[in-house]
Amino acid sequence: MNRTNRAVLLIHGGAGTLLRSKMDEVQEAKYRGALQAILLAGEAQLAAGAAALDVVVEAVRQLEECELFNAGKGAVYTAAATHELDACVMDGSNLRAGAVAGLSRTRNPVLAAQAVLRHSKHVMFVGAAADALAASHGLEQVAPDWFGTTQRLEQLQRAQLTDAGALLDHDGQAPIVEQSKFGTVGAVALDLQGHLAAATSTGGMTNKAVGRVGDSPLIGAGCYANDATVAVSCTGTGEAFMRSCAAFDVSALMAYQGLSVQAAAEQVVLEKLPKLGGAGGLIALAANGEFSLPFNTAGMYRGHVTLGNAPVVAIYRDES
Repeated sequence: MNRTNRAVLLIHGGAGTLLRSKMDEVQEAKYRGALQAILLAGEAQLAAGAAALDVVVEAVRQLEECELFNAGKGAVYTAAATHELDACVMDGSNLRAGAVAGLSRTRNPVLAAQAVLRHSKHVMFVGAAADALAASHGLEQVAPDWFGTTQRLEQLQRAQLTDAGALLDHDGQAPIVEQSKFGTVGAVALDLQGHLAAATSTGGMTNKAVGRVGDSPLIGAGCYANDATVAVSCTGTGEAFMRSCAAFDVSALMAYQGLSVQAAAEQVVLEKLPKLGGAGGLIALAANGEFSLPFNTAGMYRGHVTLGNAPVVAIYRDES
């Protein structure tokens, strides 16, 4: 059982150049409202005794359904004007995990990752086989163009017209300066039974090469959970997070050096990742209920709620 009786949920919706001076008030209110609603729903689940894994999956599913974020509906386009979506879930109570990459038809990639965890002896499926597995377990399939939006298509066209290469997340999306904004979404939770879980989902990079996979679906890179230490979900320049095994590194620093979750998370995000050109952030929740939400960019869409307390959401660096 959770001896602290402190059930907690943390979520993120991407990090990057998020400045008050460039943020439209109406759009900002939409982001804050979406984050708050998801946190409130998660708190209700935790209060009812739901398992951490179920809570993070539902939180990420809701983020996938919100066009404001680069996951599920509203995902960015590849260089071929297609969508390839990735997701991962991990249960800290038994280290079981499920991951998918390159989905093009499954409405909610996080549910496909959960299906891998629940129904397969394997950990990861990719492409058409991943969609087929999801469909075989009753998950809704959609036409590939269901994920797209006019805004995302315009974003791709701007990137290709300017020969900008692969752009991270919602690059160029007015009214925010988005040249450095990372749209992975994620959640971590501690339930009343004392178990941790993590989930991460993304549409990848605008104008990315077909077949490119980042850190989000990779255990230990963009997602990790272990009841002995911490649950982590990352967002940022995927290649740097992959090369540094960022999510697992937070756990390792806690386990091997005895660091607090804040010290471990900040060492990874503020010291190690920048040396590899890694921009972004992560959310990390320790087994004792303590948590950290560090990022090395101007802002990160983020929020947290502890059972019995009001949810807290933030975007900018100067917000606690």
